[in-house]
Amino acid sequence: MPIATLPLATVGIGLLAVWSLFVGVSDVSLAALFGSTPDQATQVLLVSRLPRTLALILAGAAMAVSGLLLQMLVRNRFVEPSTAGTAESAIFGMMMVSLLAPEMPVFGRMAVASLCALAGTGLFLAILRQVPLRSPLVVPLVGIMLGGVITAMTEFIAYRQDLIQSVRGWETGDFSAILLGRYELLWLSAALTGVAYLAADRFTVAGMGRDVATNLGIDHRKVMALGLVIVSMTTAAVIATCGMIPFLGLIVPNVVSLVRGDNMRGSLPWVALMGAGLVLACDIAGRLVIHPYEIPIGTMMGVIGSALFLYLLLRRNGHAG
Repeated sequence: MPIATLPLATVGIGLLAVWSLFVGVSDVSLAALFGSTPDQATQVLLVSRLPRTLALILAGAAMAVSGLLLQMLVRNRFVEPSTAGTAESAIFGMMMVSLLAPEMPVFGRMAVASLCALAGTGLFLAILRQVPLRSPLVVPLVGIMLGGVITAMTEFIAYRQDLIQSVRGWETGDFSAILLGRYELLWLSAALTGVAYLAADRFTVAGMGRDVATNLGIDHRKVMALGLVIVSMTTAAVIATCGMIPFLGLIVPNVVSLVRGDNMRGSLPWVALMGAGLVLACDIAGRLVIHPYEIPIGTMMGVIGSALFLYLLLRRNGHAG
């Protein structure tokens, strides 16, 4: 994949973003924007469509990069926030804030969700140290089981406290409620993605193992801690804004690694672009399939992501055989 094609991919994402601005129930066509009464169309564009499109790009890029980062740190290609207990722990944190401190501002909610996501990811890594990893498939299975336990606990408490509808909203990604003033938290995830890019070489070395990293002068523990904080905060920001987007951080890094290899600095721009593009495409498709209604992006990504996940599993088993 030549580097020169990166600008072409960026142009493609830009075209998808422009398309996203004009898809929906309200008429935001060029005729409406420049017609005799453009006020309503302009308001819909600035208050709803533009924030939604920006949120799609930021969330898609951030979750794809988080998946790549987690895979490098865990050294397993079948791990991402929704298969490592990270996303489920963040939802648990959001539920506990709604239960115990419902007036807490959005940044406080994200902070609590980040701490819970960090704790859940730490628990996942602690369990892996106690499990004999005879197959790479054991790692995501452990994460899925841990996530299932956390989800069951979350939904039990939510059911008893009449919060199940809120929990369902966080579990299913949906951008239909994104408006101006309700997506800005995602700019923090963009900043964290930038930090991940700046430290990409260190993460690549850390992904080779503790011994290799130490021999090359890298503090493996600090790099691991930085990576887990980035993944936890990014996941919490996305879930607090639009809910969980399943499989995105799993399939995008794997597809990019087939072409670009395992060097994180070279792969990260492609992962971010492909993550943003896939989320934009799924959201546009969800708005067009049953227009004027729409399918939540969590459902669209669940269908597409699970199919691609099965393909990756079968492909790995086929090469192993």
